Amino acid sequence: MPEPLPELRPLLDSWELSLRAVNKSPTTITSYKRGVRLFIEWCERTEHRAELTRPLVQTYIAELIEEGKEANTVRLRLAALRAFARWLVEEAELSDDPLVGIKQPKIPTKVVEALTDDQLRDLIAACKGKGLRDRRDEAIVRLMAETGIRSNELIALAVSDLDLQRGLVTIRRGKGAKGRIAPFGPQTAAALDRYLRMRRSHKLADTDALWVGVGGKSFAYFGLNDTLRDRATRAGIGGFHLHLLRHTFATRWLRSNGSEGGLMAVAGWSSRSMVDRYTGASASERAAVEARGLGLGDL
Repeated sequence: MPEPLPELRPLLDSWELSLRAVNKSPTTITSYKRGVRLFIEWCERTEHRAELTRPLVQTYIAELIEEGKEANTVRLRLAALRAFARWLVEEAELSDDPLVGIKQPKIPTKVVEALTDDQLRDLIAACKGKGLRDRRDEAIVRLMAETGIRSNELIALAVSDLDLQRGLVTIRRGKGAKGRIAPFGPQTAAALDRYLRMRRSHKLADTDALWVGVGGKSFAYFGLNDTLRDRATRAGIGGFHLHLLRHTFATRWLRSNGSEGGLMAVAGWSSRSMVDRYTGASASERAAVEARGLGLGDL
């Protein structure tokens, strides 16, 4: 008689403890737990018993694709279930991993157009002002656009992570718990300096967190999302999302003839495929510029 499969929901908190114990980042833990929780909710909604079996997971993934979920969403959901399955085996909650060998489905990746230089200038201009929020938002936009720093990495920065004189920001805990140093230029340094001088009079001036909110409050992801969306609306930029600044950084780097190796180092990528993923929309444009410079038709 086959062994009964464990109930999944009661095990989520134990799994979270184990993820913390192996020093997974808060972002990874949140993403993993959300991925498994959404699977459990789908099981309940479709009147399936919430258990980890290969056929059930394949059905779930197929439905995500039919619903039109983006490739990255499907990838993250499956990655969460795979990680959970491995942990269940390690903890002897399952005798075998049912998801070993299950393949990522091939889904067309959505092409993301980077901001143009004019749009980026308009976004910066929409942050202009003499208030704390204005100076903070301009510094944030400039830093994100010039270094490609991820939103969660930006929020985690401490004041001591900035070296304005040398134009360097230290990202101590990037994706995969990997740190790196990213450079920025004089305009970004000046914007950061203006913000830091105003920050001195804030209620949280003595705390480590680099970014502070208005009215003496702290500043976190949702505050970042709301304030930059508002700035984008003022700049007349439709469909703005935080990750768009990372796409813009990568595209502008390659348009300026920066090397792919340098881009990977500054962006914190270990896989060459990430370059294509973030700059695919501008690849034809760059190829056309390169082709004109080669003069292959000059016979």
